[in-house]
Amino acid sequence: MKCWARCWLVLALSGHWGVQASEVWTGWVSWVMDGDTVLLLRHGQLEPVKLRIDGIDAPEICQPGGAQARDTMIRLALRKSVEVDDRGQDIYGRQVGRLSVDGVDLGAEMVRSGMAWAYRFRTGKGPYAGLQRQAQTQKMGVFAAPEAAMSPPVFRKFHGTCHGS
Repeated sequence: MKCWARCWLVLALSGHWGVQASEVWTGWVSWVMDGDTVLLLRHGQLEPVKLRIDGIDAPEICQPGGAQARDTMIRLALRKSVEVDDRGQDIYGRQVGRLSVDGVDLGAEMVRSGMAWAYRFRTGKGPYAGLQRQAQTQKMGVFAAPEAAMSPPVFRKFHGTCHGS
């Protein structure tokens, strides 16, 4: 067997694709930064964790729909006990994970309500692509405007980030 084939087989069988194994922990949301990023305190810890919600991309806060997306996340998560399926860090060093309250996946809720796009880094499609199509068809959230909603990556390309960096 060629070297590349052996390496691929070892990776496939071991489950190591350069992605950290997930860890599940609990905490509570102390601040909502925007529709896809929260600060939370892990139970038993004093330092807050900045968590980027996996599988979604909400509008930038200065983008049309950004304030509404943040307000939706506030309603869903602020000051609530949450379960975090921690997926490790992204290429920017941010913690990334799935977030749920009482068994409800908040990423799925954001996409279902039209307050975020389904998103997966490098592929564009995320685990909630079907929910996004449904929200677009039903003209929910950011998809309700008569003009086409601009996805956050396209918005950033034309306007930069809201923080000017």
